[in-house]
Amino acid sequence: MSFVFEPEPQVAVPVAGSDQSFPVRRIYCVGRNYAAHAREMGGDPDREPPFFFCKPASSILVVPSGATVDLPYPSQTQDYQHEIELVVAIGRAGRDIAVDAALGHVWGYGVGLDMTRRDLQIKSRDKGRPWELGKAFDASAPIAPLHAVAQVGHPAVGSIWLDVDGVTRQRSTLDKMIWSVPEVIANLSGFFELRPGDLIYTGTPEGVGKLERGQQLHGGVEGLGELSLRVV
Repeated sequence: MSFVFEPEPQVAVPVAGSDQSFPVRRIYCVGRNYAAHAREMGGDPDREPPFFFCKPASSILVVPSGATVDLPYPSQTQDYQHEIELVVAIGRAGRDIAVDAALGHVWGYGVGLDMTRRDLQIKSRDKGRPWELGKAFDASAPIAPLHAVAQVGHPAVGSIWLDVDGVTRQRSTLDKMIWSVPEVIANLSGFFELRPGDLIYTGTPEGVGKLERGQQLHGGVEGLGELSLRVV
């Protein structure tokens, strides 16, 4: 096949404890999947059907284990915010997946951040417009190496946390998600055929907040490692 220009390299996330990488196809994100976060954003925590938005694969920023990575402060915002999340990596294709079969489509898990230009997101929301300007920019999806299900199982109750300059901002547990991982997969697969290489950012707990240049972020999900970044 001949291209008019050289294609971009495949976006991929390292696999923990391996020299392999997980090729990224699409990134899906769940909005307001913790009740306390829904409240702090002015939403209703009642168990309504989940809603989703997407980020491009190019928003991935890999954070190697044990390293601190520079996180560029994005343009056109005065309210840059963090959202720590459990990430699900899909390894088997499926459409209209049943809840009790959903975990069979998961390849592994990781920890990531849904970085947000909150002022742009809110302006878009209030005008009934899409969220891309607030959510889908470059380096808006930092992620640590992924862990295969064979090594970590299916985490459902572990802690999830984020510190900024050594002070805890977000801390919760995975069992406080409104919609569990199997339920998220089942619902999402009714709208899209999930394919190997898809990542699902499953929502953030309460405590999201504004960041400034020079601040240090350090967060993790129990059993899935940690990630460390510096806003520059």
